[in-house]
Amino acid sequence: MKAMIFAAGLGTRLRPLTDNKPKALVAVGGIPLLEIAIRRLKRFGCSEILINIHHFGDQIGSFLESKSNFGIRIEISDEREQLLDTGGGLKKAAWFFSDEPFILLNADVISDLDLGALYQAHLGSGAMATLAVRNRPSSRVFLFGPDGQLCGWANTQTGVEKRVRPIPSLQPMAFSGIQVIDPGLFRYFPEEQSVFSIIDTYLLAAAREKILAFPHNEGVWLDVGKPEQLPKAEALLPYITLSDWP
Repeated sequence: MKAMIFAAGLGTRLRPLTDNKPKALVAVGGIPLLEIAIRRLKRFGCSEILINIHHFGDQIGSFLESKSNFGIRIEISDEREQLLDTGGGLKKAAWFFSDEPFILLNADVISDLDLGALYQAHLGSGAMATLAVRNRPSSRVFLFGPDGQLCGWANTQTGVEKRVRPIPSLQPMAFSGIQVIDPGLFRYFPEEQSVFSIIDTYLLAAAREKILAFPHNEGVWLDVGKPEQLPKAEALLPYITLSDWP
């Protein structure tokens, strides 16, 4: 099974910790965020993982080498010359995937989400993508219809709202940075653009395809975006089941 980890972010909110290292190598309880993500995926059954890099990307390569790639196949998608955003990053990495659905997650998310349940829900739904979401405060939210299908997106701070389905009553849900994607989604990538958000791709596809919510309001979830969140992340770490290493 294949997966991708978004690890190319600048980590601006985590400064000064990211002044000399990539966000993905910031440690929680002595374990780099990237290692937590890899070991979570490995325990689930992923044996092939692609990781995109940008900010201090060479350090990620050295880290993986020092860990012997955790005993699995790990490939690098190099964005050091240009950061491609989430959609562009996935577009550049499309060569890595076959015709099987894959998991895509952010390196800076700590969660005990059952990846198996998420993956099986996706397989049984016929969806083009299945997005893990929570009822939590967020300025940017997906908008879902009563059937759980993606219908739009909104920025509650600016008032910007984008709707792709004419559903009157929509449920706002915050994205958890974890998803399962069918490679069929790739046909919705803009041909001429290399830098774009995956949100735009989801909205474009949602007008024709099923993009479904996977709510997980129980359990552990944290976006490790600021230094002051590290103690909380460390406290949550015992609840996260990781693969043994080596």
